[in-house]
Amino acid sequence: MIKQPSPELRTAALSCLIEADAVRKAAGVRELARVWTSGAMTLDAHAGIIAPPAIPGRPAKPELVLPKSLPHRSMVTAEGRATLIHAMTHIEFNAINLALDALWRFADMPSEYYADWLQVADEEAQHFSMLAGHLQTLGYQYGDFPAHNSLWEMADKTRGDILARIALVPRTMEARGLDATPKVRAKLAQAGDMEAAGIMDIILREEVGHVLVGNRWYAYLCAQRGLEPVATYARLAAEYEAPVLRGSFNLAARRAAGFSEAELAALAQSDPIDL
Repeated sequence: MIKQPSPELRTAALSCLIEADAVRKAAGVRELARVWTSGAMTLDAHAGIIAPPAIPGRPAKPELVLPKSLPHRSMVTAEGRATLIHAMTHIEFNAINLALDALWRFADMPSEYYADWLQVADEEAQHFSMLAGHLQTLGYQYGDFPAHNSLWEMADKTRGDILARIALVPRTMEARGLDATPKVRAKLAQAGDMEAAGIMDIILREEVGHVLVGNRWYAYLCAQRGLEPVATYARLAAEYEAPVLRGSFNLAARRAAGFSEAELAALAQSDPIDL
């Protein structure tokens, strides 16, 4: 009997990334994490994998529109609450794709880098499944409302440089969730949806760890290239036209996620308006 080769982690992550069905993607990531944890999977950190054209795989719905085109609905209505939960579900779907893309795309990193992003993808898949399931209890499905694509657009812009990707996706776009999630949680609790509020508590707790992963590998890459982190971030943010972070910041969560006091001081120079 010929022994079949073990599946390879980065190649398997790419297969999950191009899966278009959201439920199958989430389930595939959970299974991928299980197989990796069991030890029945190899890792080729040095392989140069060619990207297929359909990245990321996504369902036909939700319709993707500009952020300013998204309707604002009152939280007083069931539809309004469903719209907010749908928006969070879409963020978590995108977060699965972002973690998978960080995992497969960038070669020649330590094995811990790939294990970290697999754990992030696994937890994002859990978040998506919890939110999508709760949305169904309200009579809606993921895809029933329009959404925007800002998270993936930044990932696409930074696909050619791992330093820019780590600086501007987990540490910028996704870190905004540390500031916004408590506000979303409060709105849902005020509307009486304590189950959704509980899901937000889980998401915030685990997202701190996800941003910490981003900070860990940003520090590693800056040290590897002999770069000063704060000045390098400012340069990359300008070069890639990252959104300016303004608003009330969740400093406790950002500290727990590994941001330095120098980085928090730079944030404090932004105009104080709500996100």
